Amino acid sequence: MTWQEMIMDIFDRIAAQLAQVLEDLTPKQLNQQPARDANTISWLTWHLTRSHDRNMSELMGLEQLWISEGWYARFNRKPDPSETGYQYTSKEVKAFKAPDSLTIMEYHRSVLERIKDYIGSQLEESILEEEIYSPTFNNSRPAYRVITGVINDALQHLGQAAYVRGLITKQGWLGR
Repeated sequence: MTWQEMIMDIFDRIAAQLAQVLEDLTPKQLNQQPARDANTISWLTWHLTRSHDRNMSELMGLEQLWISEGWYARFNRKPDPSETGYQYTSKEVKAFKAPDSLTIMEYHRSVLERIKDYIGSQLEESILEEEIYSPTFNNSRPAYRVITGVINDALQHLGQAAYVRGLITKQGWLGR
């Protein structure tokens, strides 16, 4: 197994768990806060995918799919590449409503395919140490830190969303 295949496997596992978290949720459950000021499943999973899209697009030097494929319109949002949910207030999280689970997953799959194509065919080991500028954060960091940061954040938000699902459906963490 190559290091690229290992990284792609991690992204595949995130997508599979994301699908499991979102499976059969009603719009009410998707947007329900389990407690005052708590994040909703819709916000957590949208934010996870927006972070994938923004950070990996910056790494690739490409426009975010959020803009280029018009995902912002399907989520009834503005075409703002910096809108990812980062530093949202509790009020903004509560106001966020995803259209449905299927749309979140479709957006995630689109982003995932782009990531896998890049990692599988374009990302060379020599690039991993290169500094990548982020206009969002107005800083630079090595490419490997972009990738590991995306994975780290995704795993945290995925765990949070699974936990919220258990609280809302009263079926434990992913029904286990």
